[in-house]
Amino acid sequence: MARQLNLAWDSLISHYFHSRNRHQLFGNDAWLQPIAKIDTDWTMNLCITEANPIPPGAVVSRIRTKDGIALRVARWSCGETCAGTVTILPGRAEFIEKYAEVVAELLARNFDVVVMDWRGQGGSDRLTSHPAKGHVGHFSAYQRDLEALRGEILEPFGRLPFFALGHSMAGAILLDQARAGRSAFERIVLTAPMIDLYQLRFARLAHSLARGLAGLGLGRAFAPGAGGATPYLARSFNGNVLTSDHLRFGRVASVVAAWPEIAIGAPTIGWANAAFRLMGRFRDAEYPRRVLTPVLIIGAGADAVVDTRATEAFACRLKAGRCITLRHAQHEIMLEREAIREQFWAAFDAFVPGSLKGVDPFATSLASASARDDA
Repeated sequence: MARQLNLAWDSLISHYFHSRNRHQLFGNDAWLQPIAKIDTDWTMNLCITEANPIPPGAVVSRIRTKDGIALRVARWSCGETCAGTVTILPGRAEFIEKYAEVVAELLARNFDVVVMDWRGQGGSDRLTSHPAKGHVGHFSAYQRDLEALRGEILEPFGRLPFFALGHSMAGAILLDQARAGRSAFERIVLTAPMIDLYQLRFARLAHSLARGLAGLGLGRAFAPGAGGATPYLARSFNGNVLTSDHLRFGRVASVVAAWPEIAIGAPTIGWANAAFRLMGRFRDAEYPRRVLTPVLIIGAGADAVVDTRATEAFACRLKAGRCITLRHAQHEIMLEREAIREQFWAAFDAFVPGSLKGVDPFATSLASASARDDA
């Protein structure tokens, strides 16, 4: 039994948390409760690097949730003519700057753009005294982030209609909100949503282990063996399971190098337990049938992080949704090679009304650089 528990935990961390470093069991502050604030001017700005320029005109705000967490949000206006507002919601451990190229491409399509850092990551408040820990005790906390975004940014500043573009963890959060009938978005596009984990052996045992450790008061400890405080983007491109485009990988890594505090490392045991709970609900055959918001899911055929087959099966039960799988794409579809990204944008443009593929010098220069690099 003990051997099966170890195998279950190893399977969990190797397939989702992007690390082979298994030397660190717990952080030193597993029992501490205070919330740590990021004390840097970057929390009210965007980190611009030579490798990863940011579209001009960003307005950066700090909004506050009902439970007192400060979130960093950036928004851009496309100009007088507008087809609506697209809100980009990142995955676990990500940050606004990672989506600079996508922001530019959406602006060129006549959309206003909003991007938010979830609680516990990017330029938003941390939930433990260790700033590198990615922690929540329950995924309902992320729903409070969405409520604050709607009340403080979308409703006062956004131009209708509202659309969402969510990746990985954000996909799970957006689906849960839509199932509850609280979505602010008319249509939702998801890339590689976290429906289930890729080839996770002994999933029930892994969940039981996470639940048991959280119940013992270790919820704020790093997940055992998941890499500790080391950000996954601080590691080498070679062997990564996120993207086959080393130029785009390098752009994001340049932001972490310029502002190390923006990155987080491994998730906590509490986060893992909360993620398991939500993914378990997705297995209910009735769950997707209650999602009435139109949803386009774009899966990655070469995904080694989330289970694309589980995603496809989930999408088949959606009343107003479908799944398109990009055969050779890895998990980070929007950071992939240009040929893969062109397929993503073709699907997006066909699904989101009003999407006009424009020519933006900023976006074109980034895409051209990557295309030259592929050649």
